[in-house]
Amino acid sequence: MPDHGYFATLIWQIADLLRGPYRPPQYERVMLPMTVLRRFDCVLAPTKPQVLAEYERRKPRMRGEALDRWLNQAAGQRFHNHSPLDFEKLQGDPDHIAQHLVSYVQGFSANVRRIFEYFEFEAEIEKMQEAQILYMVVSQFRSVDLHPDTVPNAQMGLIFENLIRRFNELANETAGDHFTPREVIRLMVSLLFIDDDALLATPGAVRTLLDPACGTGGMLAEAQGYLRDHHREAALYVYGQDYNRRAYATAAADMLMKEVSHNGGGDNVRFGDSLVEDRFAGQTFDYFLTNPPFGVDWKRQRDEIRREHEQQGFAGRFGAGLPRVNDGSLLFLQHMIAKFEPLRPKERRHGSRLAIVFSGSPLFTGGAGSGESNVRRWILENDWLEAIVALPEQMFYNTGIGTYVWIVTNRKAAARRGRVQLLDARDLWTPGGSPESRRSLGDKRRHLSAGQIDEIVRLYGRFGEGGLSKIFENADFGYTRVTVERPLRLRYRMTTDDKARFLDACPLLLDDVQAIDQSIGRDALLDWNAVRERIAGLLRERGSYWRKTEHRLFRDVFTVRDTAAEPVRADGGGAGFEPDPKLRDFENVPLAEDVDAWFEREVRPHVPDAWMDRAKDKAGCEINFNRHFYTYTPPRPLEEIDADLKRAEEEIVRLLREVVG
Repeated sequence: MPDHGYFATLIWQIADLLRGPYRPPQYERVMLPMTVLRRFDCVLAPTKPQVLAEYERRKPRMRGEALDRWLNQAAGQRFHNHSPLDFEKLQGDPDHIAQHLVSYVQGFSANVRRIFEYFEFEAEIEKMQEAQILYMVVSQFRSVDLHPDTVPNAQMGLIFENLIRRFNELANETAGDHFTPREVIRLMVSLLFIDDDALLATPGAVRTLLDPACGTGGMLAEAQGYLRDHHREAALYVYGQDYNRRAYATAAADMLMKEVSHNGGGDNVRFGDSLVEDRFAGQTFDYFLTNPPFGVDWKRQRDEIRREHEQQGFAGRFGAGLPRVNDGSLLFLQHMIAKFEPLRPKERRHGSRLAIVFSGSPLFTGGAGSGESNVRRWILENDWLEAIVALPEQMFYNTGIGTYVWIVTNRKAAARRGRVQLLDARDLWTPGGSPESRRSLGDKRRHLSAGQIDEIVRLYGRFGEGGLSKIFENADFGYTRVTVERPLRLRYRMTTDDKARFLDACPLLLDDVQAIDQSIGRDALLDWNAVRERIAGLLRERGSYWRKTEHRLFRDVFTVRDTAAEPVRADGGGAGFEPDPKLRDFENVPLAEDVDAWFEREVRPHVPDAWMDRAKDKAGCEINFNRHFYTYTPPRPLEEIDADLKRAEEEIVRLLREVVG
């Protein structure tokens, strides 16, 4: 039987007919809805006569949802088409194919018509008719057999993804704004359900799963496939939401065509931006699985998200903090945590588990006190972060950057409480874009084999220390950001040029400046404290009063920093010194360390005049994967490097002699 790649290529060849009226990045406007339409046509073909007969019998006295229910029952599906047309009959009248195709789409049940409204398909029908290519496109699709006996449901989702990958490569889509490779989803699903065998094996178990950035629904399909293979007795209701109209329509169509009875007739997948249009408000879920668009800004949603953050705090979804506007990944994480099922076993509420794909940015971007750091700190303080798995680079179709799978839950196993597992799988990969092909698929040049997925899952399940797995206390990722100050040291000297500069700004102070010049002189002085006192005494004698801005300008003009000068005492006297902003430094002290002891050991021996301003302390949190898994590689001996250089020089001389000789 041909695989999904064969059918995707077959459909992709039809796209050549669109060249001219459509630019290549626009092909998906036609190819996705036509593929969905042909799939519906093939699925409904065996029961078409029964549906038409039932329609003629019921239409005089029924309409709307009531009629749809009867016709769906006749079709043996959760949808139907009561038009007498199909792809074969559409070819019979080339002159009116546009009207017939619109009529055929309108003959579907309401749930399918809604899908094609999101595809905005009627506008594309009109455009193809004007370009005189509509008949050819329909005829070519008629030759593609997408009946479930030829293309199983699991293969259909892969066909959609194969096509979308090609469209997105042509459109140069943003990194992360794309579907996730199936082998990565399989790994995520395995980690998501790893400890739930007993829970899912309970007779009559019903669980729910949400993907708030579901794209074409690949993660939802894989999650259901996992339970179908491992826990047939459990029912998994899957829900999804996406803001891309065509991706949403594709996911809703794919979900509608699946045989799983609890997919909600396609209504479980809803259209809208999860960050500002929560279509599942007030609902909680047992599992979450998603790959949010990373590196994508949230400027368009900024005002509404900030309003929820400021007005609702933790009563809303974004109370922990707002990341910088150029990456909204952590907003999706907070959105899902807000929908966690409470952990109340006596009430049969077993908490929630979450698997999410991130780039490296959410691990460490943002210093202490930033939105990103506050979100990480909130998750760790609540002991929700169970593990992070680092994946190889070049695993995704449109970006080569490294990615990480976070497992977050409010029901950690007893052995994992208070601890986090970091698992480094960056060197576990197989060349090639997929298990079926060693060729690259866009930026995807590597994939995970089934054996490598099993190895990662085993390492995860063992929860032990080793070369690829390390266990940390939650507090190991926290730190205190302390401000280290050093005193300002100023050298005073009055020069003719500086005097002119000051008087240009403050001409009314001429007499006072002349008096200061005569009293103190033009020599360089290394103690600004003494100079300041002499100037203050002189001005008191003269009965002069300067504003603070004038005092500040005088110091700025007539002093310069000098490491040999005396420290400048802080205003108000005392033993404190004025800090030098240019020498100010910030240090991250691990939470496990005593800050004062750390300062005496790490700072004082190197800068004896430094002190800490503890009033400015901030708590922060970062997860630096590279630091924890870094292995030092000593440089080669100089003798080896010199020998290599000498050999290279000799080779160059030899080649030059051949050219000259």
